[in-house]
Amino acid sequence: MMEGPDEFDFPNGTDNVTESKFHQPDWQIALWSIAYSAIVFVAVVGNIVVMWIILAHKRMRTVTNYFLVNLAFAEASMAAFNTVVNFVSALHNEWYFGLVYCRFHNFFPITAMFASIYSMTAIALDRYMAIIHPLKPRLSATATKVVIGVIWTLALALAFPQCYYSITEEMYGKMVCYVQWSPREEEIEPSKTTYHVCVTVLVYFLPLAVMGFAYTVVGVTLWAGTIPGDSSERYREQINAKRKVVKMMIVVVSTFAVCWLPFHVYFLLDHFYPEIYAQTYIQQVYLFIFWLAMSSTMYNPIIYCLLNDR
Repeated sequence: MMEGPDEFDFPNGTDNVTESKFHQPDWQIALWSIAYSAIVFVAVVGNIVVMWIILAHKRMRTVTNYFLVNLAFAEASMAAFNTVVNFVSALHNEWYFGLVYCRFHNFFPITAMFASIYSMTAIALDRYMAIIHPLKPRLSATATKVVIGVIWTLALALAFPQCYYSITEEMYGKMVCYVQWSPREEEIEPSKTTYHVCVTVLVYFLPLAVMGFAYTVVGVTLWAGTIPGDSSERYREQINAKRKVVKMMIVVVSTFAVCWLPFHVYFLLDHFYPEIYAQTYIQQVYLFIFWLAMSSTMYNPIIYCLLNDR
């Protein structure tokens, strides 16, 4: 006996591959289609514009902005390659896209999430060093690119099991895409639970804790503390510029945290209260939670526009 669809292949329920539970009226399908299409359009166009602005203008190529390019690339890729495919699959509770894309579909979201949140973490640590330890050497352009390469390498390694163990199979008359952790039933749940808890900690709770600490210290220093330096007009302008960047990144991180929290809670419940996934309302809940998580890919360009003059 094999497990049902896995967390990161974005199912609407663990064993809900049935015929009749999740039918929706046409007007609901139309509204969800518009909502998901809006995410893809805004996220892809907005993040490509961000990448172009930074890469095409030499004065924009700072350490922070290199990480913003990496963040924009990860978010645009996730919106383009996973959002619509997952929406169609969740809507019909069936997989139409073959084994190769099944592997990619299970693999890439973890990779992109990891790259996104650790780009934000790198920015937080860079801001921390620049403001709390201004006399210490900053990352060079070369070192920044190395860090970005390390982020993607770790992201690929973390997501590899999702690709390696992905299979497609016909169940209840429908083709499904899921991760078969083990052919032996007694080995499935421990492996699945351990992996998913580790992934959730590594791509959500741990980096948010690091960023929370870094921005708390930076915020206290910039807004409530005294920073060594002169009191000239140029110095005050520099402090205000630093405050703007930090404020922008706090909004970016907070938006990411709010958008992804219901997603992680939803799938962690699968390991402790799986019976909720048999409820008839769960598809609507899932579609909203996944929409909210994917919508995080479209907010950053808007935040940059509103909070950064450059």
